[in-house]
Amino acid sequence: MQEFNLEQMVQNLEEQIGDKLRTVRDQFFIVLNIDKSELRSLMFKLRDDYGFNHLANLSSVDYGEEFELVYHLYSIPANDKICVKTRVVRNSAEVDSLIEIWSTADWQEREVYDLMGIKFKGHPNLIRVLLPDDFEGHPLRKDFVMGGR
Repeated sequence: MQEFNLEQMVQNLEEQIGDKLRTVRDQFFIVLNIDKSELRSLMFKLRDDYGFNHLANLSSVDYGEEFELVYHLYSIPANDKICVKTRVVRNSAEVDSLIEIWSTADWQEREVYDLMGIKFKGHPNLIRVLLPDDFEGHPLRKDFVMGGR
């Protein structure tokens, strides 16, 4: 792995990935918005080529017709952080699991599945982690109604 700065990394990624990657900079993070078909490939590059060795957080947002997945990554040795976002369509809410890349994805993907109903393709044990197995629905979805009312 070569030395780099975040701006060089972003430029390299934009050249490699093209229009499937959109970059936003805010005061806290560089945010990489990626098409879900390129998510896994990008995450391998971030780990292997740029040293992002820790998935600190995975969360999701319900935007009605789409869900957005938000990944916060850290390079602990370089003290760098970045955010990666991707969107999935509500009626086919599925994205590749990242457990093979970061083991910390295990429980975080299970939590997002449990509360939002987003499936992680390739996850070895995608079961509820917070709610009882017989719980119906996903309570953080905007259309969730407790007790079917």
